[in-house]
Amino acid sequence: MHDLKQRISDLLGRVENIKQNFGLDEKKKKLAELEAASMDSNLWDDQEKARKLMQDLDVLKKEIDEMEKIDGEIFVLAGLVKDEEVSSEFSKDIDELGKRLDKVELKSFLSGQYDNKNAIVSIHAGQGGTEAMDWANMLYRMYLRYCEKRDWKVETVDMSEGEEAGVKSVTFKVGGVYAYGYLKGEAGTHRLVRQSPFNADKLRQTSFALVEVLPELDETDLPEIEIKDSDLDWQFFRASSQGGQNVQKVSTAVRLKHIPTEIVVTAQTERFQEQNRKIALSLLRAKLWAREQVMKEKKVKELKGEYRPASWGNQIRSYVLHPYKMVKDLRTQVETADSEAVLDGDLDKFIESEIQRL
Repeated sequence: MHDLKQRISDLLGRVENIKQNFGLDEKKKKLAELEAASMDSNLWDDQEKARKLMQDLDVLKKEIDEMEKIDGEIFVLAGLVKDEEVSSEFSKDIDELGKRLDKVELKSFLSGQYDNKNAIVSIHAGQGGTEAMDWANMLYRMYLRYCEKRDWKVETVDMSEGEEAGVKSVTFKVGGVYAYGYLKGEAGTHRLVRQSPFNADKLRQTSFALVEVLPELDETDLPEIEIKDSDLDWQFFRASSQGGQNVQKVSTAVRLKHIPTEIVVTAQTERFQEQNRKIALSLLRAKLWAREQVMKEKKVKELKGEYRPASWGNQIRSYVLHPYKMVKDLRTQVETADSEAVLDGDLDKFIESEIQRL
């Protein structure tokens, strides 16, 4: 009996803390604004903007409903456990509420301005030739499996394949609620130690790959960043292909250079040039946002939630497959010997620990 009361007391304390971080009143105010905007008779004149608004409305409503349900259910249970004759019946209910609260609690940490956005992830092979390119491809597969387990939609927008194996670089969009919030902590250098499968001696080899993560943003998200047509240098080329019947016969791939900043992005996986143009602009917008964050960081070091650009000097995780097996995060110290599961997309413990650390 005492144990049940203590568990309920702990849950009540957690709920109060989450409600403060959750910003329930602010979310309700935002919900009212979105509901009012959704009633605008001209809303669907801009279908892309309308879909975005309705998606935000749906996500926000579900978050508020779940928080209020948990709050109410815990309040009811707190009253019921006072009855010693029935209190033991609610042990499973308390466990279930605890699990639901874990999910809400994790989301309460995702309070960044763009944490609820889709993500744009890029993986670049480091020095080391085929070894590094194979490692970049392993990371690519790892993130695809992680996204699949979360029912997130993945769209590969650019890929440069290695001559023998793997990829030199790959960029993909991840569509899902809070995709950027969950994945942003993956930015940095990932280190692999293993026996090389590419030489007869099977020597131990260390490889590196760089992961970049940016939010997918539209013009309404960044009104302060103006992308002028005169600042854009468009180039079109045939998308790379393995050959055969699917060889591109027209220049559908796009390379876009932003002249003032010299930022270059490419998109080549869509069949039509216009689709690749839209993707390239989206990639450029995210890169310009990242550049702005770096500039702010230089000016205001103590800026809350400062942006940490992905760089080769920012090693975040080590994956050892030989002479022993271990994956260890160098920031949170979270580790596991089940390296195969991690490389198959089991990243929850690493990602969730980093979210809570930030």
